[in-house]
Amino acid sequence: MAGDGQRDRKREGNGEEVERYRQAAEDALQQLDWCIGYLHGIRKTQVSRALSINRSHIRSELMGASEQPLPTSQTSET
Repeated sequence: MAGDGQRDRKREGNGEEVERYRQAAEDALQQLDWCIGYLHGIRKTQVSRALSINRSHIRSELMGASEQPLPTSQTSET
């Protein structure tokens, strides 16, 4: 059927779009990692700890990935 070919192409396009969104989310998390490290470095540990918790939630609950704890999530200063 002609409609089957269109459906297959649409599914392939959706997969590419999903991958682009996933990559954008990973890039945003990398930027967040940098921010957390910077805030920790300037001794804004409460803010960096809160962002670290949020980052872990985003990775585990929304993206379905395993948590990757940051060095700043548990320190002697927190």
